[in-house]
Amino acid sequence: MSSSFDVFEASNGGRVKAWVRDVPVDARAVEQLRRTASLPFIHGHVAAMPDVHMGVGSTVGSVIPTKGAILPAAVGVDIGCGMMAVQTTLRDEQLPDSLRGLRDRIERKVPVGVGKGGEYGKQPVPNSTINMFRQRGLEAGLDRISAKYRGVRAVKALNQLGTLGGGNHFIEVCVDETGGVWAMLHSGSRGVGNSIGQTFIAAARKALEKRVLGYHVPDRDLAFFVEGEPLFDDYIEAMLWAQDYALANREVMMRRVLEAMRESLPPFKTAKVAINCHHNYAQRETHGGEEVWVTRKGAVRATQGGLGIIPGSMGARSFIVRGKGNAESFHSCSHGAGRVMSRSAAKKRFTLADHREAVAGVECRTDEGVLDETPAAYKDIDKVMAAQSDLVEILHTLKQVVCVKG
Repeated sequence: MSSSFDVFEASNGGRVKAWVRDVPVDARAVEQLRRTASLPFIHGHVAAMPDVHMGVGSTVGSVIPTKGAILPAAVGVDIGCGMMAVQTTLRDEQLPDSLRGLRDRIERKVPVGVGKGGEYGKQPVPNSTINMFRQRGLEAGLDRISAKYRGVRAVKALNQLGTLGGGNHFIEVCVDETGGVWAMLHSGSRGVGNSIGQTFIAAARKALEKRVLGYHVPDRDLAFFVEGEPLFDDYIEAMLWAQDYALANREVMMRRVLEAMRESLPPFKTAKVAINCHHNYAQRETHGGEEVWVTRKGAVRATQGGLGIIPGSMGARSFIVRGKGNAESFHSCSHGAGRVMSRSAAKKRFTLADHREAVAGVECRTDEGVLDETPAAYKDIDKVMAAQSDLVEILHTLKQVVCVKG
C-alpha cells in the first residue's frame, strides 16, 4: 500500500513528509520546508500539512519536532492562535430571514480589528473578564515576564482579553449538515502575544551570533534557543503564558457571542460539543519513545479520537474533525485551507464584485478592507480535506451564515 504523503529530501539528509496530494504547493514553500528539515536538532522529519504555504522562517502548515532546542519564529508572533466552536440546540429554521441585526449585535459585544477599535476602550472591561485574568494566574504571570523583558507590552493585555483582532481572524454563526446551528471563532494572543514573539525572536537572533563562532542556519529566522540556556526557559514560560491567554481570549469572546445570539434569536442551550484548540503553538510531547518539543505552525493536534476544527475561507465550508493519531504526521492535521496567494496579490487580482459573488448568502463585510480574505485567495478546502483523509475523519460540515471580520 503506497503512502499518502510525498517526501522531500533536504541537502544534509533531513526529510519532509508532506500531505499535499492534488493540492497546489509553492516551490518556495517546499524549499523553506527543506531548510527547516536540515536543522541538526529536528527529531525524525518535518511534517507538512495540505494547507502549507510560505511563512516567516518556516512554512505555515508545518509540524516541527525538535529535541533540545526550540525555534521562536516557528511558533511566530500570534502565539496560541486557534479556534473555538460551540454546538447549540438552535435549528436553521429558527434563524430570521435577515441576519444583519445579529451581526451588528456581535460586533457591538466583541471589539474587532486592530488599533483602538479592537480593544475595550469606551466600554469598561467586564468584571468577569478581570476575575478570569487574575484567577487563572494570567496577571501574575505577565507581571513576571514583563518585569524581565521590557519589550513585552503588558499594558493592553487586559483590555484586549475577549477581542478579535484583524486579518484572517473571524467570528461565525454556522449551520451544519443536519441544520444545527454553531458558533465558531478564530483568534489568538493579540498584542501581548505579538510583543512576546517579537521580543524572543530578536533575542534568538542575537543568541545565535554569540553561541558558537561560525555556526550557520540557512535563515536567520530559524535562530533557536538551546535547552538549558536561561533564554530557553524564559521563552518557554512566556510562550506557555501566551497560549493560556489565547485560550482565555477565545472563551471570553465565545461567551459574548452566545450572549449576542441569545439576545437576537429564540431561546437555546449549548450542546455537548465545545472545542477550543490552538493551531499556532509548541508543547512537550512523546513521539517515537522520546520527549520532544512539537511546534505546530498552522497545524492542529489530531490524536486518536481528539477533536479539532479546520475552517475554510469566509465563503467556504468548515469542518469539525476527529483525529486518527497518525504517527507520521506527529498526530497533526491542517489548520485551514491555506493561502494560495499573498494578500497584496489577492487585492490586485479580485474585484469587490468577485468577492460579493463568492460570499453570496453570508451576512458579512464586502468592502475593500476584506478583499484580501476573499475565498479565491485560499486553496480548495475540499481538496485539502481529501489530502489528509488518513489524518482525520469529518464529524460535522459547517457553512457560515454570519461572518464577522476585524
